[in-house]
Amino acid sequence: MGELLLLRHGETEWAVSHRHTSYTDLPLTDKGERQAAALAPTLAGRDIALILTSPLQRAVHTARLAGLADAQPHPDLHEWDYGGYEGKTTAEIHRARPDWNLWTDGVAPGPAEHPGESPEQIGARADRLLAHIENFLTAAATGDVVLVAHAHFLRVLTARRLGLPPAAGSLFALDTGTISRLGTEHDRPVIRGWNASAAPPPSFTPAPRPDRISAP
Repeated sequence: MGELLLLRHGETEWAVSHRHTSYTDLPLTDKGERQAAALAPTLAGRDIALILTSPLQRAVHTARLAGLADAQPHPDLHEWDYGGYEGKTTAEIHRARPDWNLWTDGVAPGPAEHPGESPEQIGARADRLLAHIENFLTAAATGDVVLVAHAHFLRVLTARRLGLPPAAGSLFALDTGTISRLGTEHDRPVIRGWNASAAPPPSFTPAPRPDRISAP
């Protein structure tokens, strides 16, 4: 039985400024590219059966730089839809709602195409993704399952994998460009490693990226 490996994408400009980023399709910074490339040696030594990535470019590019050429985009790996809080920092939100907590309160409604998601909706999406990969996680003959996605969604998914409510995702801090490992002990899901980063390879230089897009 393999492990469930969770990769948070590399750094973006909004990650640096702590702005909530869900559907805004930001590229990686140069540091974000180095973070992603630094994960490649760790992953190269793993027997991997399935690789899924969020469809957003910051996750897709992280997977590519980490050497995960066979990554398949999956819509359920999209980040929490922040609705009306897209692009805002927690400090900005607290000016209007001092007691606001994403994990219990959810978000303010957004535009019709991005109305926002509640903690319960995120939990249901994580459950659906876990059900999708269950056969790979339990089959003795298969290897690891790798998910490349975003901080808040991966934190909720971790809580659900461990049998905890979605709000328990608040307990699992997750930095950019990190890898975490969920395995089993006595047939029960456990954390094997969490929020691990690697030093960028000394020879890595980010390639010019004329295709980079800016936030709207």
